[in-house]
Amino acid sequence: MTLCISLAARPSNIGTRFHNYLYDQLDLNFVYKAFAPTDLAQAIAGVRGLPIRGCAVSMPYKEDVIALVDRMDASAQAINSVNTIVNDDGVLTAYNTDYLAVARLLADHHVPVSWSVLLQGSGGMAKAVAAALSDAGFSDVTVVARNEGTGRALADRYDFNWQAEAAGATADLLINVTPLGMAGEHVAVQSFTHAAVDAARTVFDVVAMPAETPLVTAARTAGKNVITGAEVIAIQAEEQFVLYTGVRPTPEQVRAASEFSRA
Repeated sequence: MTLCISLAARPSNIGTRFHNYLYDQLDLNFVYKAFAPTDLAQAIAGVRGLPIRGCAVSMPYKEDVIALVDRMDASAQAINSVNTIVNDDGVLTAYNTDYLAVARLLADHHVPVSWSVLLQGSGGMAKAVAAALSDAGFSDVTVVARNEGTGRALADRYDFNWQAEAAGATADLLINVTPLGMAGEHVAVQSFTHAAVDAARTVFDVVAMPAETPLVTAARTAGKNVITGAEVIAIQAEEQFVLYTGVRPTPEQVRAASEFSRA
């Protein structure tokens, strides 16, 4: 039996159900468990020493784990953020599959690169989103972040704009990459105003739990095109699955696993 795990401040069963569903469907001798670490360094040492084959990394650990791994794949090194660790006989290599998920969704939803963008957040996932936007050719992007240091650094890296608050700002594409709307203390908070939603064409909320955040609900009510965190987590989990097992599930299997994970 091969063990894979996830580390998150607020673990959910989504990844656990997704991976275990595919293990069962593909008859793989793997099992997946979710944990909330009390000591990140000890948790990563456990991944190395047990040994655990794969480890998904969620907020707020995506940058903190960098000092604890041995190698950085280009996907993680480019944005200095990690969401996946693979253990090869005690050697830990870090990857970032969030970037691929965001890039694929922007293309699948046919979001024009000429659109203006408000990107709210400046943490690890925001780095993946910003990189995907830049690489796709978006240039009219404003990073909204109260932390001026991280916000300006992220904006400057891609020649984007920065501002501390969304205030009355509007854009064609709104992207929330903050905990606002996430299960827990911020679950009832809508990350962009109704006025901003009304002015937007597409609304993208990276929060995965719950998928129907206040922002997503407001966007659907306003008749906007919506991209959800459920879509992000399905694609990035698929890429993690491939890294852990070496097996690529079919699109139908991924879709079924995603539906099962939220049933």
